[in-house]
Amino acid sequence: MVGLAALSGCGEEPSSTTEAATSSANTTDSPGTATTSDVPATGDPTTNEPTSGDESTSSGTTGGEPQELVVVSHTREFRAVWVATVSNINFPSATGLSATAMQDELLAILDTVQAAGLNAVVFQVRPECDALYSSDLEPWSRYLTGEQGEDPGVDPLQFLVDEGHARGIEVHAWLNPYRAKANANHPLAANHVASLLPQYAYAYSTFLWMDPGAKEVQDLLLAVVADLVGRYDIDGVHFDDYFYPYPVDGEDFPDDKTWEAYQGSGGQLSRADWRRDNVNAMVEAVGITVADLAPHVRYGISPFGIYRPGIPEGIVGFDQYEGLYADPLLWMQEGWLDYLAPQLYWPTTQAAQAYGKLIAWWSSITTGGRYIFAGNYLSKLGTEDKWSLEEFKQEIVLSREYAESGSQGNIFFQIAPLQDNLLGVTDAFKAEFYATPALTPPIAALTDEVVAPPTVTLTGAQASLSHAAPDSLRAWVVYAQAGQEYVIDRVVPAETTSIDLSPGTWAITAAGKHNVESQGVLVTVP
Repeated sequence: MVGLAALSGCGEEPSSTTEAATSSANTTDSPGTATTSDVPATGDPTTNEPTSGDESTSSGTTGGEPQELVVVSHTREFRAVWVATVSNINFPSATGLSATAMQDELLAILDTVQAAGLNAVVFQVRPECDALYSSDLEPWSRYLTGEQGEDPGVDPLQFLVDEGHARGIEVHAWLNPYRAKANANHPLAANHVASLLPQYAYAYSTFLWMDPGAKEVQDLLLAVVADLVGRYDIDGVHFDDYFYPYPVDGEDFPDDKTWEAYQGSGGQLSRADWRRDNVNAMVEAVGITVADLAPHVRYGISPFGIYRPGIPEGIVGFDQYEGLYADPLLWMQEGWLDYLAPQLYWPTTQAAQAYGKLIAWWSSITTGGRYIFAGNYLSKLGTEDKWSLEEFKQEIVLSREYAESGSQGNIFFQIAPLQDNLLGVTDAFKAEFYATPALTPPIAALTDEVVAPPTVTLTGAQASLSHAAPDSLRAWVVYAQAGQEYVIDRVVPAETTSIDLSPGTWAITAAGKHNVESQGVLVTVP
């Protein structure tokens, strides 16, 4: 996909290749969600109906006596937005801003996320094998100061993580694995990978692209991922649909040297299968790296929205399997990642790329409690009649229809329409879909990792909160008793040590960074 006429990716505008793939079609495993107690099998994600509590587990109240515990839960949902930095699409608004101005823009982004009722930001930290964070491995991005490698005076990722977590918002680091230049004309810093490994940097279309078949390129990418999850308290690692570049008619990707080296070593795969194997190896290796170093960090990829033409029946368009050498079905089947976020960038009314058919198919391939988070093309809002506010509401409704099959959220490209409240979209999202707070779904591989309940001490109407393992927590979740049930009232950042409660009975859980909740501690305010 393409930003400003020449770029592609989940958080960037769809490319001419993508548009062409759909214009020819009249355009202008078994299902598995986690089944632990904190992922209810029932419940309406639109209304967040309260879930029943099991009050048989313990007795007593807080304040020195044994704590009375209850099993509570709520409907989970990944409610995210892409924030694109390539070509200054979303952040920063221009190159050369002061550190304070950039911080103000990041705070405004978080304000918008809260106003829309979302709970996660997918922030582009590596648009061109560079860094929107302090890195010893890659140069500062030119989109910050105008010159690659120049220190902007602020670490945007660290600031966003700190401020986002203080508001209970997850921050996911989005990387482009192989794009070295979005515009082949701009100069490179001396420590950029294309400067260090020029033999694996190829001009292709308007881009400079690193060779996915070069071990040195893969090794650097893995080092970057390890560095990110090791030094930053990020909540996710995210890749978009840029593996091998979108093909240009009549121009093959110029990886002859690595292909010939593979053949010379005795490799027997076809060239297409070899390229897919290069991508598969990267996807698997990143998953292993994240799981080994930070298992609570969610790892996902946002592939092109059509797996292959004819899958499901009647769907036509670009073939990512042959064109990008991407096989997201295999990645899900092998359990190499935690989720897929297919870019379903067509309206529900477009039969050849029908949103309803596509979300049903993608949801059907989930395995092992992993998820589908549909990617939605929000930057099209209001550009044509087919891209109305009602269209995006319908896309959310359709995504939720397949929640039991694994469709557990949406990621919107990109944040600008929400910042502008275009056609009232921010207000509508908050009022109609995201009025009730929610944690994102638990990490599938960690759903059995039990979280100890908090210690809650009630003084009047103020509840003091503590935990035996505070560094392992994401949040406190507060539930209000409603008859014989408990309904979520708020999600409070884990760094908060006390909360005020109104008269009534409450249950307070501790949520780990892997998004599994403890049992709730019951407290009653007279």
